Amino acid sequence: MASASVAVESRPARKRRSASSGSLTAWPAFGLGVAMIWFSLLVLIPLSAIVVKASGGGLSTYIDVLSNEQTRSALQLTVVSSFAITLVNMVMGTIIAWVLVRDRFPGMAILDLVIDIPFALPTIVAGLVLLSLYGPDSPIGVHVNNTRYAVYLAIAFVTLPFVVRTVQPVLEELDTDVEDAAASLGASRFTTFRRVILPALVPAIFAGAALSFARGISEYGALVLISGNLANRTEVVSVRLFSFLEGGNTEAAAAVATLMLLVALFAIVSLDVIQRRVARRG
Repeated sequence: MASASVAVESRPARKRRSASSGSLTAWPAFGLGVAMIWFSLLVLIPLSAIVVKASGGGLSTYIDVLSNEQTRSALQLTVVSSFAITLVNMVMGTIIAWVLVRDRFPGMAILDLVIDIPFALPTIVAGLVLLSLYGPDSPIGVHVNNTRYAVYLAIAFVTLPFVVRTVQPVLEELDTDVEDAAASLGASRFTTFRRVILPALVPAIFAGAALSFARGISEYGALVLISGNLANRTEVVSVRLFSFLEGGNTEAAAAVATLMLLVALFAIVSLDVIQRRVARRG
């Protein structure tokens, strides 16, 4: 008995597995598998199919697409207008979110509800709304249809909520005690905003900007009615891509889609890098 007890006592104690180990238990592994299958079916496989379809024509397909003046004009207009509106949304969206969170005024609940209308409206309906207000029969006397201003206006309409809805929850969670402490130490309102509030909002602002830009370069319905789709003037990439499909040139359409995918990825990565650097400095 003594020898058995000594053997038991000399036996090394078993280490308990940590919950943070790299291995997955049955249920997390199952959930990860389901998530990856669903993500692959919706995103990875379709994107891969587009790239494969575009590469079927070889490098000459991309050269032909980029050498076409009408396609280049559509690419330039789409990227430039989306980028410009994204910059505007970063400022105006933050201001609107600030007003909705920090101010109290009659009709605030209605304004908070109206912000989401571009989310709820079908894009073709949004185009009809803009055409009714800013078209040839405008009740306010502003006619921007068939001009580049219409492209900027339509993209601004459909992308405004992204920055507002990403910044608003962060503002609601910010502790105002830190702001009060900065004010008690003599900091001005601008200094408090720049040194205390803005660094906390930067990730949300840039996240909304990435969503805004991605939506802008892919918009179709809101633009097809009010822009007029004039070649080399108001035609955007989505309309140009649709014209390729109507003409049966699927390889060129896939090449344009691949180019826009690269533009979107570049923009998202660039915005993420910028927001990390800004947040680190803040």
